[in-house]
Amino acid sequence: MTIDIIDLTQEEYADLSGVQLAMVTAAQAKKNELLADAEKKKTEILFSLLEENVARSSFLEDRQEEIDLQAQQQIEVVKADLLYQLAYDTIASEGNESGPYRYPENPNYNLAYPQRFLAVRSYYMDVTDDPDARLQAYSMDTLARAYLGEYYQTLYELLASYC
Repeated sequence: MTIDIIDLTQEEYADLSGVQLAMVTAAQAKKNELLADAEKKKTEILFSLLEENVARSSFLEDRQEEIDLQAQQQIEVVKADLLYQLAYDTIASEGNESGPYRYPENPNYNLAYPQRFLAVRSYYMDVTDDPDARLQAYSMDTLARAYLGEYYQTLYELLASYC
């Protein structure tokens, strides 16, 4: 996938964390989806005008420009959201008065639930290589229940699948 939603140098891309890189990839996928939808709409309009024998009218050009403009506006919203998320993630990843964010010592409550899921999963995958001990430790983790919310059961099932 070519990343062109934002302009970053190779060094800047290399400095992105895994979560930030996932944000960029998701935004790029959304942009690609918006552009594909716009092309699909333009093709549908062309075919409908061909059926009516009016494909050479200025309506086609006007409508295609309108679709391109709408797609570009939606892409700008995705881009602005991505830039906000990257800036917020950089600020939120530093830590707070209790020190740097790290699960379970100082969990980051600024993260979205899917990001919390990844943080807790990474923690338990790094703790031990024994899947049974990992599942046992996770099942006794009361902080994870509150921290993950509805994602707690999903992670439990994932860890159980390794046993």
